[in-house]
Amino acid sequence: MRYLDRLQPLALLAMRLALGAIMVAHGSHKVFGGLHHHAQMVASLGLPAWLAYVSAFAEFFGGLMILVGFFTRAAALVVFLNLFVAIWKVHLHNGLLGSPERPGYEFPLSAAALAFALIFFGGGAIALDHVLRGGGSGTSKRF
Repeated sequence: MRYLDRLQPLALLAMRLALGAIMVAHGSHKVFGGLHHHAQMVASLGLPAWLAYVSAFAEFFGGLMILVGFFTRAAALVVFLNLFVAIWKVHLHNGLLGSPERPGYEFPLSAAALAFALIFFGGGAIALDHVLRGGGSGTSKRF
């Protein structure tokens, strides 16, 4: 089973692509047209309305950063916190599965689990972080 260890970069890439695509999709409709409605919804939850802007931009730009693997751990932390608040304030009272009208927390919990793992594992070898750190260059660094 040690040969599977060599495939870890592909697993991290799959996690990043899945989570990044989900977050960009969820954030884009808020950032590009639904920001005011999102601010009203956030305020109705008893949170300051300005947090809606933080949430929307965290979803969109955090998702983009996770997609390309740029500052992956920091972006994953921001996304995780955003999803944690979404579960706590929006979905938790609907139960795990919820109903068609009131979605449960199973989907944001799954996305939060991906973000949580990326906080600790990072973006992997197939990420912009790795390239910018000088990884994978095939040459040794001289000091």
